[in-house]
Amino acid sequence: MHILLVEDDAAMRASLERALTRRGMQVSLCADGLHAAALWQSLQPDAVVLDLSLPGRDGLQVLESMRAQNAITPVLILTARGTVGDRVLGLNAGADDYLAKPFDLDELEARLRALVRRSPGNTSSPAAHETVFGTLRLDRSSGAIYHLGIPLEFTPRERALMQALLVRPGQALAKERLYELVFPGEIDVKYEAIEVVVYRLRKKLTGTGIDLVTLRGLGYLLKLAQPSQTP
Repeated sequence: MHILLVEDDAAMRASLERALTRRGMQVSLCADGLHAAALWQSLQPDAVVLDLSLPGRDGLQVLESMRAQNAITPVLILTARGTVGDRVLGLNAGADDYLAKPFDLDELEARLRALVRRSPGNTSSPAAHETVFGTLRLDRSSGAIYHLGIPLEFTPRERALMQALLVRPGQALAKERLYELVFPGEIDVKYEAIEVVVYRLRKKLTGTGIDLVTLRGLGYLLKLAQPSQTP
């Protein structure tokens, strides 16, 4: 799922990008209202997360101009303007949903996925929301991971690491990138902690036919286990 995030606050923008990427979404960024409409048109995202107080051009003006051009992309307004009057203005301007800051990330994710599911432009097949690798299947919409149809139980950090590797099957991901995805913004967590998550995942993948491999100097990847040789 591709999200265009239009947010002028650099810290909020970076935090949301990490959080949504960790949850399996592709995130494109815009920091002002002047470039938002052009990016919206060129990227054709699945949904737009739009702040209202933007430099250059107000978020409501961006939204109204895009709706005037018949843009049907679902839009969730994410703003500190949380009064009833502000919500009414946003919805009347063409927003599909409205979430006031501060907010819960789980609620934001759920609302975005619901908007995309209901979108008239969502004509993709179910397979587009899945990644299959060997006996494992990742449901991109829910984040659930299945082995032969049976859901596997992971901690949030284990799941984040598995999702990052499953969306790039057979490709190595550097330890630095995995650390950012598994421990976003957690500056007090030691760098070596990613190795603990990898160790636990290797044990949980036993018997699935999938190996979590370390490539020195490159990072980690998932690969199909080699069948055992019988004498």
